[in-house]
Amino acid sequence: MARHRDAVFRIARHHTGDEGEALDVTQEAFISAFASLNRFDPDRPFRAWLLRIAINKCRDWARRRAVRRLFRMAKPLDDAAHIADEGQDPESAAISARELARISAAVAALPANLKDPLILCRIEGMSMADAAQVLGISEKAVETRIYRARQKLSEILEG
Repeated sequence: MARHRDAVFRIARHHTGDEGEALDVTQEAFISAFASLNRFDPDRPFRAWLLRIAINKCRDWARRRAVRRLFRMAKPLDDAAHIADEGQDPESAAISARELARISAAVAALPANLKDPLILCRIEGMSMADAAQVLGISEKAVETRIYRARQKLSEILEG
């Protein structure tokens, strides 16, 4: 766990956009990996197996979040008028912290098929071959998805 927790946490943080949620997802990933150790194939890299579990837990988190958002939006507007905006106060944070939060949110907003290769290769520093193995796709598909993710990030950040 000590060897891989930082990588799993970074993946979870980039998927969720929130450190607290990322800690929960990281914990779920390690619990799931521990429970599934008997199914681990020792002929394959452990790190790739563990990161695949982490990515699956991030996707589970996103599905649960979508369901929660649906129920939250179903609340009548009159009942929700007193809820304060929890957004970051621009005066309370440095410009660099705001920019980092904006970029993290943009990465979190990417579709999973574009986000996963981008996080693994550009943020985690994995090779395209390793990322392809983790994701179960070809190296060319990883390369193409990173290119598309960068284009989409540019659109999100400029718009």
